[in-house]
Amino acid sequence: MSEKFPEFSLERVKLRKIRPGDVGAVYAGLSDPRVVAYYGVSYGSLAATDEQMTWFEHIVSQGQGIWWAIALHENDLMIGACGLNDWCNQHRKAEIGYWLMPEHWRKGLLTEALPSILRYGFQDMGLHRIHADVEPDNESSCALLRKFGFQLEGTLRDVELKAGKFISLHQYSLLSSDDPASCLLR
Repeated sequence: MSEKFPEFSLERVKLRKIRPGDVGAVYAGLSDPRVVAYYGVSYGSLAATDEQMTWFEHIVSQGQGIWWAIALHENDLMIGACGLNDWCNQHRKAEIGYWLMPEHWRKGLLTEALPSILRYGFQDMGLHRIHADVEPDNESSCALLRKFGFQLEGTLRDVELKAGKFISLHQYSLLSSDDPASCLLR
């Protein structure tokens, strides 16, 4: 990855570095039951959210990935996040993740943001494979991934413990050698 943090100015949102002042927005998102219903991380207090803020910085400094704030152009307010983590340079693979505040759902904002992330992963990070693990009931996320050409590889049965119950995860992947959806070429 390059020394300067890459930022992207899109039609309705921008992807920028997550800053310490965003901790309130991260807490608002990752404590909202609607957001964390299908997300693997949640926080019960603003202070506990510091762990997530440290993680955002750590993955960049350690070369393990990169996450962006999804922010509105008009006021720079963070409304979600997306990025790549668990980067394995040796095998040229990483995992994609994202979340968005519910008042911004179904507006096509992730459809607008993800092409920049995918292009960055394939072109700048040199990835060959980007994968996503999604709870089967999260139909919106599954549809979003399919829209970008991700293929369902299978279901990892009872692979994680969440709220005292085992959950299964669909695993989707997109390869650099796949014919990505035309929206990647924007």
